[in-house]
Amino acid sequence: MRLPVVESLLNSNPKSAYVKDDDERLPIHWAVAYNHLPVVELLVASKNFDPDVEDGSGWTPLMIAASLKDASGDAIIELLIRKGADVSAKSNSGQNALHFASSKNNISTVRALIANKCSARVKDKRGQLPIHRAAAVGSVPILKTLLEEGKSPVNATDADGYTALHQAIAEGHGPAAILLLKSGADPLKRDSDGKLAIELVPDDKVCFHSRAKMPELTLSLSNQKVKQFILQTAEREGIELP
Repeated sequence: MRLPVVESLLNSNPKSAYVKDDDERLPIHWAVAYNHLPVVELLVASKNFDPDVEDGSGWTPLMIAASLKDASGDAIIELLIRKGADVSAKSNSGQNALHFASSKNNISTVRALIANKCSARVKDKRGQLPIHRAAAVGSVPILKTLLEEGKSPVNATDADGYTALHQAIAEGHGPAAILLLKSGADPLKRDSDGKLAIELVPDDKVCFHSRAKMPELTLSLSNQKVKQFILQTAEREGIELP
């Protein structure tokens, strides 16, 4: 998507900015998806631009930007918010931009969204909060941000009865599980199948983090099984597990 081509098309037919494709996506959705900031700047300056226009899945440009790899959509998010984008908008699946940013491990995006009042307390249609997404990818920095800055509840359950602790342990993320436990996660909560979080640990997985991103966790995790790491670290931290 080259800027001169887009400029030429808009000059010849300004209404082309509002032509939807089969997925109900406008040029703004595609410009954001491909992280073409100059084209985005051009499109948002067009007459009657709607920063909250949705595609067929209910995704707004802000949500797409929050999902870009390595937080590369942050500049676009800043622009969209200046143009009045609603950070509280939800997709057809009930997810807000924080769900998407957390899933992609975009810590700077998460911080920017929370600073602009995007709620960390919104559940999607699966009953998941952004903290469930952060736990699933094992992001300690995002978990801390959602808890401390976003005031996310730590023991909220999704449609399967999973807390963020269940999610972190099921995915083999030892440091994330320890952070959640230290933040008040209840190890005695059971999911819809009656399982404790510690019972979901994938014993055959190995935690490959060379260093946990927490001052308290300096132990090398190389070649240590997740359950062993969680149990040993919890004991050292004075956390009682069942």
